[in-house]
Amino acid sequence: MINFALLGAGRIGKMHAGLIAASPQAQLSYVFDTHSPSAMALAEKYQATAVDSVDVILQDSRVDALLIATSTDTHVGFIIQGAKAGKAILCEKPIDLSSSLVADCWEQIKDCKVPIQIGFNRRFDPTHASLQRQLSDGSIGELQQLVITSRDPDIAPAEYLRHSGGIFRDMIIHDFDMLRFITGEEVVQVHAIGSTLIDPDLAQFGDVDSVMLTLKTESGKLCHINGSRRCVYGYDQRIEAFGAGGMLQSTNPLPHAVSVSTAESTAAHSPLNPFFIERYQQAYQAQLDSFIQAVNDGTQPSPSFTDGLQAQRLADAAQQSLDTGLPVQL
Repeated sequence: MINFALLGAGRIGKMHAGLIAASPQAQLSYVFDTHSPSAMALAEKYQATAVDSVDVILQDSRVDALLIATSTDTHVGFIIQGAKAGKAILCEKPIDLSSSLVADCWEQIKDCKVPIQIGFNRRFDPTHASLQRQLSDGSIGELQQLVITSRDPDIAPAEYLRHSGGIFRDMIIHDFDMLRFITGEEVVQVHAIGSTLIDPDLAQFGDVDSVMLTLKTESGKLCHINGSRRCVYGYDQRIEAFGAGGMLQSTNPLPHAVSVSTAESTAAHSPLNPFFIERYQQAYQAQLDSFIQAVNDGTQPSPSFTDGLQAQRLADAAQQSLDTGLPVQL
């Protein structure tokens, strides 16, 4: 039984609390949030203890693991504190908006030898994971091109986006990790273009809402990522792998598969899932299960801290390319 403390009682924290409470291999003991009423309400729901200080959690030897779901700017501090206290860590992405801070964090914790997993949950999605396995098994021969589509259902409030670190660090960072996960290679070149086609006001703080990227891996595989902050038909997440012997596609699973056929037409009536929690519900559960198994086995989980840092570096390169209009070599 893994004893968890949850840091962060917002939307994503609430989801994680439910998954921990539902797991036969885990127990939620503490909830921390700077907004005490939120921590108290969530702790009461799952018979945990709400605390005003993370120090209480770090000093409790019964706590095995921290699940960090607080604001991004707090992740590095909590990771360092948790690792030095000997706690296993599952941290939401990104680790931080600054790659230099992430690298410095690693220097401070690399000798702590605690399990650290970064929350790139899409690796655990059944459809995406099946594509990766079949590709590794050689079902379409050598991969030549990878296409990733990533479209949110609607744009976030401007005040959130102002502090998000930009579309590459906030949103497309998931797709950078998927690219590395599927190809098994590092990227050597990034070229990004973008526009403010949805909310022109984003330009005032240097952000865009629509992007296309071309990337090349170390063996020459060509990759394309297209992202949009608004998709009127739902949360659109697809992957296409094209190889010497064929193609693999990971498409959007639907909430239901009921269709209607009449004399006039045949139509599917299920919309796409509304957003990431619904779309990746199975992935979040599998992510937690994988982390628990790693902690129980005493092994380093995946995706690792290094995976988080590498995705962050790709986000930085994409932003540099967008700013300069030129490809960036890594």
